Amino acid sequence: MRHIFMDTNVVIDFLAGREPFATDAARLFNFAVEGKVKIYISAVSYNNIYYVLRQSAPGTVVIKLLEGLADITQIADVTGAVIRQSLGSDFKDYEDAVQYHCALAIPGVDFIVTRNTKDFKKSALPVMSPVEALSSLV
Repeated sequence: MRHIFMDTNVVIDFLAGREPFATDAARLFNFAVEGKVKIYISAVSYNNIYYVLRQSAPGTVVIKLLEGLADITQIADVTGAVIRQSLGSDFKDYEDAVQYHCALAIPGVDFIVTRNTKDFKKSALPVMSPVEALSSLV
């Protein structure tokens, strides 16, 4: 079984139905439902996802979506060590640094999935777009 760390943008694509990206994101999450992959999402992503989705849906609806998401994924802790490493990193975007260091802290993660692969140029982990991730899983 492959272990995937999912960046926030891909999760929002899936939950918000943002096309043309939602279909590939949904296929990745379907692999998790089928037990073919384990998807990790950082705990801090839940805040960001709620904030974005709340712009277009009632809070109760968004909470139900997040509960369903938590049922099919693993919530990765964002620890003090992750924050300190992120603050000291040379990532241009702090949020990406947090995502990256959170992924690094999870034993056995095979790769990071994001639509912004260029933002993870310094990653020691492989970084793939959703399309690339799907190709590697089939």
